[in-house]
Amino acid sequence: MTKKKDPADQLDQAPLVKVRNRIDAIDQQILQLLKERLECAKEIGRLKSQDNRAKWDPQRERQIFERLRKLNSGEFPEQPLTSIFREIVTTCRLSQKPVDVGYLGPEATFSHLAAVKYFGHGAKFMPMPSFEDIFHDVEHGRIDYGIVPVENSIEGTVTSALDSFIKYSVKICGEVNLAIKHNLVNYSGSIDDVKMVVSHSQPLAQCQGWLRGHLPGVPTQSVISTGTAAQMAQADHSLAAVASDLAIKTYELQVVARGIEDYRGNTTRFLVIGNASPSRSGRDKTSLLLSLVDRPGALYHSLNIMADQGVNLTKIESRPMKGEAGKYMFFIDFVGHLEDPSIKEACDRLRETCASFKWLGSYPMAEENDI
Repeated sequence: MTKKKDPADQLDQAPLVKVRNRIDAIDQQILQLLKERLECAKEIGRLKSQDNRAKWDPQRERQIFERLRKLNSGEFPEQPLTSIFREIVTTCRLSQKPVDVGYLGPEATFSHLAAVKYFGHGAKFMPMPSFEDIFHDVEHGRIDYGIVPVENSIEGTVTSALDSFIKYSVKICGEVNLAIKHNLVNYSGSIDDVKMVVSHSQPLAQCQGWLRGHLPGVPTQSVISTGTAAQMAQADHSLAAVASDLAIKTYELQVVARGIEDYRGNTTRFLVIGNASPSRSGRDKTSLLLSLVDRPGALYHSLNIMADQGVNLTKIESRPMKGEAGKYMFFIDFVGHLEDPSIKEACDRLRETCASFKWLGSYPMAEENDI
């Protein structure tokens, strides 16, 4: 017997139905405006093609985000607002020219997450077996861009990625910071089934305290990526992997424990590489690779050149020159773009005084709160 609806219940539902109908109407408006925006972006692409102008204008994109934040006045949560519009902006830009993006595979690595965060879902993402493969294919034009981790806030520099800048001729096009949350995952979801933990060496190091405390005596094994570790855990049920949230869904694994990193605020900086750096955005970084003349005070003299021009140094890292004992290359990051007069002057003077000088690129800085 069907129960009759109480007219009073229907009356109570009326305000809810009215608001839901309004939401449906708003969603329809948003969809129509997104379609219009996409058509405008395609028209801009056609106009730029006629003038042989670059499709990507980082200064214009930064202006869009700054204007939206001012218009919003904090009413809509700022970080989700930025994420939503980044997806819209990158999708519209990629409609002008689709791009292939290489990342350290397989699927669901943190490099994969960083690539999606930077390029949105409109790009074609290509998992690659090593950092060298990414650099090689970018240099030879087989892919448009690559994304590589270069620095973690806890474990420091990813040296294998930095060393590839010495070997290959690519340009840095951008950077993105990704908040790192590590999960211990396996096939069953039970910690009792874990006989070995596998992951990339950096996540293992970032979780070593938790692993020692909760899995004493269980060995760890370093593999090429967190995605590879997740694949292994899917195939071998005695293994657990330290992996990303995306890996759980991708490889149909169960969570043993979430958030097992030893320190909160764990962030990795990724660099986007391509064959040309973008034009000035107004809030940029420049990266150089230098070797110094063999004389006392050479490093001091080089840094003094930058100080004289008021250059704000953000990073300096030394790496040994392969096959030349006692000699080093220096990676230097600082605020500004090569098109800025003070930066150009500093770089011209460094080019004259250093044993070797390589401009790695000038590119938009990652947003400070965008992790």
